[in-house]
Amino acid sequence: MPSLNSFNARTTISVGAKTFTYFDLKAASANGLGDISRLPISLKVLLENLLRTEDGVAVKKADILAMTSWLVNKGKNEVEIAFSPARVLMQDFTGVPAVVDLAAMRDAAAKLGANPEKINPLVPVDLVIDHSVMVDHFGGAGAFKQNVELEYERNVERYQFLRWGQQAFQDFRVVPPGTGICHQVNLEYLGQSVWVRDIDGETYAYPDTVVGTDSHTTMINGIGVLGWGVGGIEAEAAMLGQSISMLIPEVIGFRLSGKLPEGATATDLVLTVTQMLRKKGVVGKFVEFYGPGLATMSVEDRATIANMAPEYGATCGFFPVDAKTIDYLKATGRDPARVALVEAYCKQQGLWLTDEEPEFTDTLELSLADVRPSLAGPKRPQDRVVLGGVAEGFTKVMTDEFRKSAELNKRAPVNDANHDIGHGDVVIAAITSCTNTSNPSVLIAAGLLARNAVAKGLGTKPWVKTSLAPGSQVVTDYLAKSGLGKSLDALGFNLVGYGCTTCIGNSGPLPPAISASVAENDLVVASVLSGNRNFEGRVNQDVRANYLASPPLVVAYALAGSVYANLETDPIGTGNDGQPVYLRDIWPSNAEIEQVVRNAVTKEMFDARYGNVFAGDQHWQNIKVGAGRTYGWDAKSTYVQNPPYFAGMSMSPTPPTDVVEARVLGLFGDSITTDHISPAGSIKKVSPAGAYLTEHGVAQADFNSYGARRGNHEVMMRGTFANIRIKNQMVKNDDGSVVEGGFTIHHPSGERMFIYDAAMRYKQEGRELVIFAGKEYGTGSSRDWAAKGTTLLGVRAVVAESFERIHRSNLIGMGVLPLQFLDGQSWASLGLTGEETVSIANVAGLGPRQKVTLKITRANGKTEDLEVHCRIDTENEVEYLRNGGILHYVLRGLARG
Repeated sequence: MPSLNSFNARTTISVGAKTFTYFDLKAASANGLGDISRLPISLKVLLENLLRTEDGVAVKKADILAMTSWLVNKGKNEVEIAFSPARVLMQDFTGVPAVVDLAAMRDAAAKLGANPEKINPLVPVDLVIDHSVMVDHFGGAGAFKQNVELEYERNVERYQFLRWGQQAFQDFRVVPPGTGICHQVNLEYLGQSVWVRDIDGETYAYPDTVVGTDSHTTMINGIGVLGWGVGGIEAEAAMLGQSISMLIPEVIGFRLSGKLPEGATATDLVLTVTQMLRKKGVVGKFVEFYGPGLATMSVEDRATIANMAPEYGATCGFFPVDAKTIDYLKATGRDPARVALVEAYCKQQGLWLTDEEPEFTDTLELSLADVRPSLAGPKRPQDRVVLGGVAEGFTKVMTDEFRKSAELNKRAPVNDANHDIGHGDVVIAAITSCTNTSNPSVLIAAGLLARNAVAKGLGTKPWVKTSLAPGSQVVTDYLAKSGLGKSLDALGFNLVGYGCTTCIGNSGPLPPAISASVAENDLVVASVLSGNRNFEGRVNQDVRANYLASPPLVVAYALAGSVYANLETDPIGTGNDGQPVYLRDIWPSNAEIEQVVRNAVTKEMFDARYGNVFAGDQHWQNIKVGAGRTYGWDAKSTYVQNPPYFAGMSMSPTPPTDVVEARVLGLFGDSITTDHISPAGSIKKVSPAGAYLTEHGVAQADFNSYGARRGNHEVMMRGTFANIRIKNQMVKNDDGSVVEGGFTIHHPSGERMFIYDAAMRYKQEGRELVIFAGKEYGTGSSRDWAAKGTTLLGVRAVVAESFERIHRSNLIGMGVLPLQFLDGQSWASLGLTGEETVSIANVAGLGPRQKVTLKITRANGKTEDLEVHCRIDTENEVEYLRNGGILHYVLRGLARG
């Protein structure tokens, strides 16, 4: 423990029979730090972190004092601090490339003459395999078994690699496939609210904090664990003992009052909160919830809101520890001694929620009584629409965006089926994702609605692909105990797997006849899912309109079959008595939902399911793996390859060179997400990645997904900027409209080609590349391949109007320079076409947040200087860029040590 203890805060606390060393915030306050009682509780967690890790280098006394001054400046003075999380959480899509990088670092360390075993996690790491299951089979009792078998067939190379990592690295645990979603496993088992670690013969207690390679790591804030998503690059550095540089954030207080009304769910609440916070503008800020309304909310309701922090743009959505937290920890089978420590420690430290309201940068308020049943869509999580307005909203989108006002009611035949299909039909209804499947109230509500629907004689429409992918095995236990699992099965919501499916694009294919009819007739069909992401092109390539909804509304839309149905006023179907049935007729009451939850969800379920959570099923246990300090790379593998990041690396960094006459690879608009940039979803045969796999003998049926192949940089760099819906404004149709898909124009030839092919051609020509973009560049999931792919394509700089936090950090972590237009400027206002070249001088001398001059040469030879902001925000980030990236910086430090 490196603390210098400038404020004499190190002391002990005894709970039960055990004594713990800790850093006392109240003692620090009395010993020169000053009054911190009115700090937001989330900032008190950061303050404790600084007190405990003070070393005079990364954390200085002045950094700690800056936390007190926050009460004056409310986080608006941009003070940099170093945060050291207690642990790291990964899911397999982002975890595999992280472990690939660690394995590659071991190889590189050996080549530098260092001990490879120095490359080892220095903080606890848990990797939960939850992103690989796909919904190939559905609507039947055998779907789960069939999908699991397919998952292992497709991913055995990846799983062999992870099993090697499990035995090769210390402090690295793997939760095998089929257990649950990483966030739910984190909430129900891994998260502890207060962390305990033995260091140099003493047992330390401190707040449980975590960074994760999934942006929805924020879900754990529901039990007072401060955590958020980072890129895989940043997470790897944290694993290797590097603190995370961050600015002391502004904290927005969100006051909740009242109680949810009859018919409203936690999902409706979170969609309302998401819309409000997006409108408020909280990107890069903490949000802390407080107020009397918290007393009426379960921990699962809180976690639902915390989960969606990436959707409302905040770094985290924090709920302090209180009596509800303690009850939840007990109910989910945590060690009683740890639960007692959580209560005693949080009360002693001032981390316990009380009626005294902290000071915040700004506040907003919501009465829970004002929440109404809602969905969000058809493209963004913040685009909330009340239930009764969905049909009208979809009609407007059909007219304004899809230009189909003349054919709103178009229907088309489906081969070998006794039904047709049309615009607005719901072809996917999925109960999925970490947002809701941690919450028994909404899952029980879905089951009760299904029971009532079956009793009325209602059924799912034949064109709807239904699925149930819970976040943990406990869910199926309580659905079975309540008898509601059978009702969901009767409507086609059979178990398809435990993991993140539809929400990340693992929805699996639509039935071939449905898919063909959609494509041949250019139909705008819809999905309704209980997820958190509905960006364009994400859920399924055939589905252009996607709506987020609560699990019971997912079931309701499977019954209705169309988003044209107004579920507040139109019948949802016809009962077996021939009478119309309305949603209100089958919707369960809040009291009934609460009663079933109380009877069906038991502590014993958590004890049983998490008693041996790392063992895995027979499939996992049968995987054979070799031992060794370094990994035995297989040159024939199309899943795992040694990346080229460290090729030719020396112990001393080479300063970054200037950018000289770089070509423009893409001109992009606003809200380009990491889904647009990073490879995701299925791999098309006619694509650079498809061509690579075909050349390596992989049949199209075995392409799997980009996510499953994240351990192979050759596949991933070919899929970067290859999203079917991305629009590079350089590429136009004859009518002037922008071409969809991963294309660009190579200059000066003027040839249209795939972005990857153009990048490789520029590389042969000795040309570096730049990208121009609009506002909110890099929103969405913390996909490290959005940055890794960018650098492997040869991009030196991205110039945007604004960046999302995680992607900006990841770009620097891979040695790419993020630059931001001055207010009021954009590439469009400057009249850029993509034919220009761009030069940037003095790259090696750049410092945090300084101005940078771009020299732009037009196609006609004229030049002009453009001043932009350098979005390297901290001194640590400067060092990362000078070293070629964060991994190079860490590797050199460990190799020298």
